Amino acid sequence: MEYDSGRVVMEAKGIEAALERISMEIIASSKDPGKLALVGIHTGGVFLANRIAAVMARKLGSAVPLGTLDITLYRDDWTRLHTQPVIKGTNLPFRIDDLEVVLIDDVLYTGRTVRAALDALIDYGRPRRVQVAVLVDRDHRELPICGQFIGISVDTTSEEQVNVLLSEKDGVDKVVVEKPGIASGQQKLL
Repeated sequence: MEYDSGRVVMEAKGIEAALERISMEIIASSKDPGKLALVGIHTGGVFLANRIAAVMARKLGSAVPLGTLDITLYRDDWTRLHTQPVIKGTNLPFRIDDLEVVLIDDVLYTGRTVRAALDALIDYGRPRRVQVAVLVDRDHRELPICGQFIGISVDTTSEEQVNVLLSEKDGVDKVVVEKPGIASGQQKLL
């Protein structure tokens, strides 16, 4: 399916401000900032987790444990998405038992990614608390999952796609909402 060029709902300065605010909210909500840990969900969540960790380290004066989580084989739809899934690897260089873990992703949509991340995370231990931070919440939940730390909430239709472009992988920071378009050379039937 081809998408139109879309509407930009957030650019670099807005993303930076949102991540700064999210970082401060995470610190403020913590019962014990010394027990905080950040875990980025591959792929977009990893880049955002790195940025949030840098902000939090500046604010707290010390590094916050940071890990990555690959949920590929925990997804309930992986067999429909890939015939041979690409495993990116989980890296949790610390024990999660009794920590306040913040799962970080770029977009919260149906809730299925966060559900898979919770399943994967619990295989590594029993955190004291798990919260969710996302840059974009676009609603349309299929599961009873919500984000506690949200950069921006965007009204979308279920047909639209939200693309978070990050300089680490795309060379630019912006959030774009795209509608399904007509493939070039095709005419719309009336």
